[in-house]
Amino acid sequence: MAEQDNTINPEQAAQTVETPDGVQLAVQSIYAKDISFEAPNSPEIFLKQYKPEINVNLGNTSRDLENDSYEVELQVTVTSKVEEQTAYIAEVKYAGVFGIKGLPDDVKARVLRTFCSEQLYPYVREAVSETVARGGFPRFVLQPINFNALYDQAVAQAAQQQGEANA
Repeated sequence: MAEQDNTINPEQAAQTVETPDGVQLAVQSIYAKDISFEAPNSPEIFLKQYKPEINVNLGNTSRDLENDSYEVELQVTVTSKVEEQTAYIAEVKYAGVFGIKGLPDDVKARVLRTFCSEQLYPYVREAVSETVARGGFPRFVLQPINFNALYDQAVAQAAQQQGEANA
């Protein structure tokens, strides 16, 4: 029986997917941009019964890197409070470089905010869970997010604000 080589070289890993209509999409790299954790009221917070009030803030941005490459950042900040005291603040920011070619601007904007964020989300989710656990607190698991629904909501809100500004 012949031995099969299952190694993937970097050129294969970064291949671009091209559709019949000429649209190209590639994930060129994904990387941690910032991971921070604070437990400002430790060790006293560990002496209290841990019944937290959790607040999650999510943000994403994108920027044109030229040559049909774009950087997309996805940031999540999780703040846990117990009896009005901050137990911890975990902030995770992951980014990726994506190659996008052949899409109209409005579709490209949607892809950058939705598809690209969906690619980054599992990394952010894992980093938040690990960071919180390493801080001595129970793991916090981010729930699934529908980035398309969030995008549609943001577009509708922007249109409403534009309409109010013109009135």
